[in-house]
Amino acid sequence: MSTKVPHTRILIGLVAGATLGCTLNALFVEPGPPVKTPDWLTWIINNITEPFGRVFLNLLIMTVIPLVFSSLAVGVAKLGDVSKLGRMGARTFGYFLITSATAAVIGLTLVNLVKPGAHLSEDTVAQLKEAYGGTAEEKSKPAEFGVQTFVNMVPRNPFQAAAETNMLGIIVFALLIGVGLNYIPNERAASLVPVLEAIGDLMVFIIGVAMRLAPYGVFCLIFTNTAQFGFGMLLSLGMYVLVVVIGLGIQLVIVFPILLKVMARANLWEFFDKTKSVMLTAFSTSSSSATLPTSIQTAEEELGIPKSVAGFVLPLGATMNMNGTALFEGVTVLFLAQVAGIDLSLSKQMIVVALSVITAIGAAGVPGGSIPLLAMVLLTVGVSPDLLFLILGVDRFLDMLRTSVNVAGDLTAVMYVNRVEGAGLNKPSSQATPSSDLVDCSDLQRSI
Repeated sequence: MSTKVPHTRILIGLVAGATLGCTLNALFVEPGPPVKTPDWLTWIINNITEPFGRVFLNLLIMTVIPLVFSSLAVGVAKLGDVSKLGRMGARTFGYFLITSATAAVIGLTLVNLVKPGAHLSEDTVAQLKEAYGGTAEEKSKPAEFGVQTFVNMVPRNPFQAAAETNMLGIIVFALLIGVGLNYIPNERAASLVPVLEAIGDLMVFIIGVAMRLAPYGVFCLIFTNTAQFGFGMLLSLGMYVLVVVIGLGIQLVIVFPILLKVMARANLWEFFDKTKSVMLTAFSTSSSSATLPTSIQTAEEELGIPKSVAGFVLPLGATMNMNGTALFEGVTVLFLAQVAGIDLSLSKQMIVVALSVITAIGAAGVPGGSIPLLAMVLLTVGVSPDLLFLILGVDRFLDMLRTSVNVAGDLTAVMYVNRVEGAGLNKPSSQATPSSDLVDCSDLQRSI
């Protein structure tokens, strides 16, 4: 069964649902307070579009726990013995964390300044809060940053943590499992890792099934809400897209050039000229793993990076260094909180930054794979994941942009690591045989 996402059909579903919903809202819904919706439209919403839309969302959200657990556990297990990674590993991981956290902070700063989700009428916000404001409260206790946060990170019962959607506890448990797999006897670890990989593959399959229903699910969800709340909802969505695009642009044309100049001491024009084909590949495929062979070939042949450095940094970057995804998740969480009329305190926003970086590492390398992880972050800070319907129609376009930023971050990382390791820029090798070097990266590609 093919799990290819019908992105054009999703966009058609979004436009059709929004157009029909806004039209019916303008013709038949009397503005409030209180808002008066005709009985026949209420019946259609309550018995057709709203139930089907929730089934679609439930298919995505049901994958959250197993996907996060399996992705993070396998990802850590694939790294090998952490103590043996040495200086290059420490510098690489440090660079990944710093750049991803920087991207998330940029996104949160922009969304706090522009407030794309706050441009709705008071009546609309009240209706949204009534419809979605309590959902997250029922599923997860809103997180506050403090001593208790660290206590909750280590659950007494991981199964209870899963049932209560204590995602910080699930993440720590998954990380410990991944580390432990590197220290138990190889024959036992070898039997468990394929099971975890299979769980991840199954969750990706379920996501694919859900995304095949996405055109109809998005139509129903956007119709349900525009029919009730009108055109103001779409205006906020456009501002949200603009904030994400500006944030990704800042990371790409300001942050990365500064890092390249200061930390890698590279020629900016030469770097971007030689890597433009990689960026285009990332944009068109929306997949860091699919772009990895091109990234390695370009790094070795065009940038003169030694095989030992490129073969270590770039596969890890394709798995762990998700600057664009971290920024996207941070912006989306705050945007949906604003739409629902929920004010996230500074402590909750700190948690959003941390979780955006961590969950970006565990994001599945398939279109729509970040949606379940977004649901996890929303639950953790007390925002209903049901609001994710708002961004599904534009996610494909944003996915293309953030993947390009992700891959650009990988290439800046390999430039930095190459310089600090003292290798310098080697002359491009005309005898390079990238295809033979890519065989060892297959496991890491599979992990994303």
